Amino acid sequence: MPAKIYTEKDASLAPLKGKICAVIGFGSQGHAHALNLKESGVEVIIGLYPGSKSRDVAKEKGFKVYDTGEAVKLADVIFVAVPDTKIPSCYKKDIEPNLSKGKTLLFSHGFAIHYKTIVPPTDVNVIMVAPKGPGHIVRRQYTEGKGVPALIAIHQDPTKKSKQIALAWAHGIGGTRGGVLQTSFKEETETDLFGEQTVLCGGTSALVQAGFEVLVEAGYSPEMAYFECLHELKLIVDLMNESGIAGMRFSISETAKWGDVKVGPQIIDAGVKKRMKKALKEIQNGKFAKEWVAEYENGYKTFNKLLKDGEKHQIEKTGARLRALMPWIKKRDVKGQQASYS
Repeated sequence: MPAKIYTEKDASLAPLKGKICAVIGFGSQGHAHALNLKESGVEVIIGLYPGSKSRDVAKEKGFKVYDTGEAVKLADVIFVAVPDTKIPSCYKKDIEPNLSKGKTLLFSHGFAIHYKTIVPPTDVNVIMVAPKGPGHIVRRQYTEGKGVPALIAIHQDPTKKSKQIALAWAHGIGGTRGGVLQTSFKEETETDLFGEQTVLCGGTSALVQAGFEVLVEAGYSPEMAYFECLHELKLIVDLMNESGIAGMRFSISETAKWGDVKVGPQIIDAGVKKRMKKALKEIQNGKFAKEWVAEYENGYKTFNKLLKDGEKHQIEKTGARLRALMPWIKKRDVKGQQASYS
């Protein structure tokens, strides 16, 4: 039986009326949720550590900003919008001491709860509202009258109002415009990590870079390699997004279709699927989570090195030069944005 999809008619802001909602952190998801909720008519405050660069940014957006502990104390619903690896220290220092019976802890990803890097008291609601898209897209689509689909999940429900609160929050950020599904913290966490690692981020980045390298190493120009392996990818993904894989195939040439169905499975073959299953197993048994937490505790040394190595790849220099010739492609100073929301 297909899962129920909650839409605008299934939710209202009523469960948040008269309540104070605190967004802890003002990063990608945090700023999007805060702004969308505020513009939906919900009372939102921001909680940040004393030296946060985001304090001025949040104030400029019209929010009252408090130290994290004070925001938790004041709020009825607390959205923990800080990175997974930083949740434990933030929770122990500022959130846990200021929780009281009946409050609601909200997350946009299940990592901390599923892997038990924090264990909330049993007398608070623990819920999740997870938009299926980056925070900047959540914000942009809301302002355009659209909405990124979202997931909700209930981990603890002592007040028996958790689901209504989750749906109200999803409604306030625009999620019910795109459709909301109910899941569990376990399912969201494991599928989200798997998708990021093997397809959406890790798999796609590695595939694009490998294709680019093969063409350049074979003597073709970096510009041609960039257009074929990266630039046109968006056009294909847009077709998939609009009408599925079969719909995409309907829109491309017969030659492209034949290459798709004949050669594609030879590249992404049984060996890739086997390694995907290994990655999933390490997500399920907690190995990935332990390694990621250890990487954070070790100062992100390997993480930062891998990111810097990626920034030096030839495809980045080639792409920057070509994108500069196309003024209609929206340019974003991603590093600058990230810094302003830290």
